[in-house]
Amino acid sequence: MRLFQIEEPDGEPVDPGAAGAAIAIDASSTAVEVAFSVGGNALILSDREGFERVLPVPGIAARKAEWQAMIEAARTRAERSLGRPVTHAVIVLARALDTNIADRLREAAHDAGLVVLRWASAAEMPEGSSPALAAAMLAEDLAPPLDRNP
Repeated sequence: MRLFQIEEPDGEPVDPGAAGAAIAIDASSTAVEVAFSVGGNALILSDREGFERVLPVPGIAARKAEWQAMIEAARTRAERSLGRPVTHAVIVLARALDTNIADRLREAAHDAGLVVLRWASAAEMPEGSSPALAAAMLAEDLAPPLDRNP
């Protein structure tokens, strides 16, 4: 039998109240795409091989619980891919939102553990680019700075 030791990384423990990663959730078509950007280099995040899951986009008039479940699934995909907490998002929808729908979706995102940095419509994203990738770069720009020295 072989034993191995697992040690915590050097440094201070992670502050559970600190801001996590900011992602993009592209819900502008029939299936959600989740993306992340570092240094302006964005990529689509996917589930691990063998555990792929299609995340369908609820209809705009769907109940809050359906939107919350979709946002939670997108957040989980990102956290598993990145190996770190996700706390913020830019969410891209097929069209601009009216106030009532925006309030319902913002509440769904909050209940899913995400702060929405910006709602965007697919038409607002740069022409010829993937809405998910463009929104990931926007999320990186809008994300609160990490407080490394509390």
